[in-house]
Amino acid sequence: MGELDDLKMRLREFARERDWEGFHSPKNLAMALIVEAGELLEPLQWLSEEESSRVDAATHKALSEEVADVLLYLVRLADRLDIDPIAAAYAKIETNARKYPAERVRGSARKYTDYP
Repeated sequence: MGELDDLKMRLREFARERDWEGFHSPKNLAMALIVEAGELLEPLQWLSEEESSRVDAATHKALSEEVADVLLYLVRLADRLDIDPIAAAYAKIETNARKYPAERVRGSARKYTDYP
């Protein structure tokens, strides 16, 4: 078992110990994930592009905690939906490679539908 599987099992046990299974529906977990993703923006909200790339220790700690929250909810959601997030991520990279061939899109942030 890998680290992600270990984390998934630890989260299952964490929820089970607290009798939270009933609250961890896919819908609720997806909503919680979005809330946490929004909270990830807060420490960066008023920083410039450059400042956001070199944050102080307190901001780094706050960002680390929010990244953890996002990851935990995502792993829990994937577990409840029986999705392997690593396999899904690799499959999505392959899909994106077809949509955005490097030689065609290099240096541009346009959506794939906006390319000739």
